[in-house]
Amino acid sequence: MDVQAFPFEAMASRCELRLALAPGVDGARLAQLAIDEVLRIEHTYSRYRTSGIVARINNAAGRDPVACDDETNALLDYACVLHTTSGGLFDITSGVLRRAWDFRRPELPAQAALDALLPLVGWQHVEREHGAIRLAKAGMEIDFGGFGKEYAADRAAALLAAHGVRYGYVNLGGDLRIIGPQPSGAPWSIGVQDPRDTERLAGAIPIASGALATSGDYERFIDIGARRYCHVLDPRSGMPVSHWRSVSVLGPLAIAAGSCSTIAMLMQEDGLAFLDNAGMAYLAIDQQGQCFRKDA
Repeated sequence: MDVQAFPFEAMASRCELRLALAPGVDGARLAQLAIDEVLRIEHTYSRYRTSGIVARINNAAGRDPVACDDETNALLDYACVLHTTSGGLFDITSGVLRRAWDFRRPELPAQAALDALLPLVGWQHVEREHGAIRLAKAGMEIDFGGFGKEYAADRAAALLAAHGVRYGYVNLGGDLRIIGPQPSGAPWSIGVQDPRDTERLAGAIPIASGALATSGDYERFIDIGARRYCHVLDPRSGMPVSHWRSVSVLGPLAIAAGSCSTIAMLMQEDGLAFLDNAGMAYLAIDQQGQCFRKDA
């Protein structure tokens, strides 16, 4: 079998499909099916798209309910589970806090700006009934960014598997869903980036099935003095978390691995206890650079 790579851009990330295919199989056609599915999810659920369901929900905040299809309601159900599981820390209404934070400039937001936004954060203000959703307060928003990319990776991998692909993986900006091992049966060796040196790896994880996802403080951040402020925000205070440099999690699905890695970041010093209790394998690096690893 021939291993082929299909790079593309989606969800503001460099992405790649790596597929092992038999001679004569039209890899480009298969890859395009998966890429089209990733782009469909981006167009439907990105907060940056003015025509998608998320925009319609957010634009109607404080007014009328918005009817949702089955896929959207399933994602909202999952968001509710994450909110409960995390003790309220994983909250898809917290994206509104980005109005106060600008990670392109090394300036902290004024406390008054955060104080004005915090009343708009809270899953308890989301009303759902008869397949529709209503954001109770004007100015509220939902944001599927906390697991949208991972959901897309799972959907793309499932589509490829349904079309006969047995070996390979989907990589969306470092969040991976494995379709199957290498043709030899050996696992893929997936490198995890060092969160303080883009030229180095913090480690490599062998993985033949399931998924690997990483949350960290090195994607969007500002450094002020000796402190880093990252884009992972505690919905209670509006301030960035600070305990972990990165948390990489292995899970059965990318959406599960990604959600758990983010929850571990949000739980700060209690993050590893959460992952241990969930039975997840992980590679975590704290602010002192110490590594914590639990293998599957």
